[in-house]
Amino acid sequence: MIGQHSSSDRAHFAFTDRWGGVSTSPFQELNLGGAVGDDPAAVRENRRSAAAALGLDPQDVVWMNQVHGREVAVVTGRQPEGSAPRVDALVTAVPGLALAVLTADCVPVLLADPVAGVVAAAHAGRPGLAAGVVPAAVAAMVEAGAEPGRITAAIGASVCGRCYEVPTALHDEISALEPDTRSQTSWGTPALDLPAGVRAQLARLGVSVRPEPHICTLESADHFSYRREQRTGRLAGYVWLEGDRS
Repeated sequence: MIGQHSSSDRAHFAFTDRWGGVSTSPFQELNLGGAVGDDPAAVRENRRSAAAALGLDPQDVVWMNQVHGREVAVVTGRQPEGSAPRVDALVTAVPGLALAVLTADCVPVLLADPVAGVVAAAHAGRPGLAAGVVPAAVAAMVEAGAEPGRITAAIGASVCGRCYEVPTALHDEISALEPDTRSQTSWGTPALDLPAGVRAQLARLGVSVRPEPHICTLESADHFSYRREQRTGRLAGYVWLEGDRS
């Protein structure tokens, strides 16, 4: 259910895989996305059980309506049901609130400065990476008191540069904006390496990245992949700081 869960000082980072939930085909099993056509009751149960596995109250998890942009929302309290903001990054300085990002090939980016008590979650698909959603999230963290040199990032499962085939014109456009995305598929056609692009953006900002090995969603049967299945579920990444809300 929880594919990775690690801690750094007060900060917690977690990523799900697709197993352990109640959704049925084509969303089996642990679909956490509420806008993919799955039974809403199944999604609610999956979100409840994933939160419980992490020791979280589901009401303390904050979600986004992701739109492949660069907008950031600052979260100051629990999220009323049905009020998820239309953004691609969340930032909070409230202990105990968990920020969640949904993906099925895009890059989930979790960030934390435990000293300042600030965390963020970002959804970096191709449009968002090109628009600068990751730098925007870091900038919002800095505005909330974080320092880039103290921020640690965790990058979750996403499609890799060997598998993300794109047309030549798109390859040239995105790699001109972020050269580290330039790649080639294992069969020799133009491709983009979005995780490498995210890492390059973070490095330029002075943010360190946790060294976990990368998992390619398209290659892994344990993860949802939109490029592989089209109609499929969504994985989630969670980040939060220990402590009670005051």
